Amino acid sequence: MSTVLITGANRGIGLALAGCFVEAGWDVHACCRHPEKATTLQSLGASVTIHRLDVTDMLQTENLARSLSGVPLDILVNNAGAKEPGSAFGKVPYEEWSRVFAVNTMAPLHLAERFVGHLETGSRKLIANISSRMGSIGDNDSGGSYVYRSSKAALNMVTRSLSIDLADRGISAIALHPGWVRTKMGGSNAKLETDVSANSLKELMLNLRPEDNGRLLNYDGEHIPW
Repeated sequence: MSTVLITGANRGIGLALAGCFVEAGWDVHACCRHPEKATTLQSLGASVTIHRLDVTDMLQTENLARSLSGVPLDILVNNAGAKEPGSAFGKVPYEEWSRVFAVNTMAPLHLAERFVGHLETGSRKLIANISSRMGSIGDNDSGGSYVYRSSKAALNMVTRSLSIDLADRGISAIALHPGWVRTKMGGSNAKLETDVSANSLKELMLNLRPEDNGRLLNYDGEHIPW
């Protein structure tokens, strides 16, 4: 049976992705900081195994990888993310920058390093990093959001390097923009429902083209410039 590991799976896009993969008959390893509070995630059924994981805690990540030793992993979805309250010019919360970078940029790379062996024994061998169009330098025509934009731009570079460094192991890496989704992070004014975004992202992962390796893709498959 195919297997996916999803971080930040207790709400929003991560939770919706877990549901989509369950419906598709996959085994899901769902990670979140507080499993005891993840009641909706718990209700998804026996094919979901919930793990306690703060992605910024490298020891927790290493212990999780060790506990899943011998488990083939088809897709690693680095979904856990963080966003600062706001970072307009002259009002940048510098004290938040390291936290956002730790979650959005450093953690996905560390998870890739720790789970590369699991991916090698899987069939699809895919690392999917949930990024953002806001991390595209070529698409930035509105400025601002210095902290969030820079963390996602850095994640995009991590993704590109992973696609090159892991190619000889048969592992692909992509960055995905989920759209402006109605989640806690996206806000109530967002236009896209989580289930629509999640299902589109799942289909992209399952139908990845060779030329998409190392790219930043919109949820509808559009290639977004770096």
